[in-house]
Amino acid sequence: MSQTNQYTKVLLSKKTGKEISSYSDGFGTAYDPVSKKQGIVDAQGNITFESPYKGGVSHIFKDRFILYSEEGNRRKSAIIDEKGNELIPLDYHDFNTPWWSKERIICSRQNTEAVYDFQGKLIIPDSDKIRFAGKATFFVLKDKKWRLYDLNGQLVSNREFKKDYSFENGRALITNEQDQSEIIGEDGQTLHVFSKNVTDINAYPYLITQNKATGKYGLMDAGDHMIAEEIYHEITPEYFGKKEYVYLRKNNKTTVFCKKDQKLYPSGFKYLNPVAENLFRVYSGQSDKSGVADLQGNIILPLEYEVIKDFIISGKECIYLKKGNEEKLLNQDLKNMLNEGDQIVGVYPENVMIQRNGLYYRFSVIDQSAIELKGITLVKKQTVDSFNFLNVYSKPMVCMNSDHLYGIIDAKGTEIVPFAYEDIVAFDNFENEIIVKKDDKYGVLNYQNEPLAEVMYDKYFWMKEVLKLSKDKKTDYIYFTRFRNEEGKNAVKR
Repeated sequence: MSQTNQYTKVLLSKKTGKEISSYSDGFGTAYDPVSKKQGIVDAQGNITFESPYKGGVSHIFKDRFILYSEEGNRRKSAIIDEKGNELIPLDYHDFNTPWWSKERIICSRQNTEAVYDFQGKLIIPDSDKIRFAGKATFFVLKDKKWRLYDLNGQLVSNREFKKDYSFENGRALITNEQDQSEIIGEDGQTLHVFSKNVTDINAYPYLITQNKATGKYGLMDAGDHMIAEEIYHEITPEYFGKKEYVYLRKNNKTTVFCKKDQKLYPSGFKYLNPVAENLFRVYSGQSDKSGVADLQGNIILPLEYEVIKDFIISGKECIYLKKGNEEKLLNQDLKNMLNEGDQIVGVYPENVMIQRNGLYYRFSVIDQSAIELKGITLVKKQTVDSFNFLNVYSKPMVCMNSDHLYGIIDAKGTEIVPFAYEDIVAFDNFENEIIVKKDDKYGVLNYQNEPLAEVMYDKYFWMKEVLKLSKDKKTDYIYFTRFRNEEGKNAVKR
């Protein structure tokens, strides 16, 4: 049950002798390199369907697939179940299957579009165009007018629209019949109408406006009251984190709008990034260094650091600082919790891993206690560049023990890859694959300690989305799981 889809593909490939891809929810797609046939495989390795056509099989979700038949330059497609039963028959049409919708599908054919469910039932009949407006709403074009329909194909509003729009959090920004900016709800009802030209509602209930004549931006609230006049070259809401601020830029300087107190705070900096409540990382282009300033623009920490990064650890806001070889970890009172000379080797949601006086410890930001990691003589430190909004914390740590063998431990210090290798190479960003070396040969594991490729290769080479493995003039490839598998790609492909 704990086995990953990635490793299941490897096991099913070995069991069936076919290339398995897109495995999830108990089913995957199979390619026979001898017969060149595409098919469907279940979790036990049974081929439940083999396509009689030249073309592919694409996995949508669970037991639903798209079957393709290629005839010259033309292609037919169908929606099928795991046994190949055609729920929407094979024909010259295409399907729009967004990753988040497991209820409805848009079928395009002969310049018309229709909506079906995944049992093949017609929900919205042929129309000029149909677009997903959200997870539960469609915009349907008939007679050059767009109208709103729900998942059951029912018209939710008699209102007609100029174009199709997208809903976020139950709201869509439109241009109405009077050429005004308006926000509507999912039933097409008017929520707000504005006197200004609104271009962005991501900071709702605060809205970004633009003067059509000058191209400059301003900020207003949902009550049509201006907060900042249209004099700014750029206005950007926070898209991640707590989303407490909006940034207004003019002449390479930024004014911060704080949603909490609804006030504007001018600063002398071009860019500010929040690191704690009412504190921001600021940057000097002249010194190429960063510091910390408050909302009023006061410098709280001098502009002398190469790296400033915020973390939530054990529920506490912490700020990481790096200047040369010196590292600090500040608490909410901006007090350093580390000893002089301590080095951080991993940051996790519940604790920090540090090196102190040549030994390694699991460090608590709650009481500053440190528990030694027994037997660990080396930790491969990860670069700070690996932290991003998709990979906020450190990966499990690649370590060497007193026997000079490498393994991997998790944030609790628990061994997850045994100490049995001459070397282990992990990659930055959010790849789940790692290179292991034993007896001068290379193989590939993941952080779940699942063998993705045997330890038998002479060389490896890291490429953008793939690991290239070489042995005896033959080459195999491991595709990183952060990239979507394409048709015919397996966890290991020759």
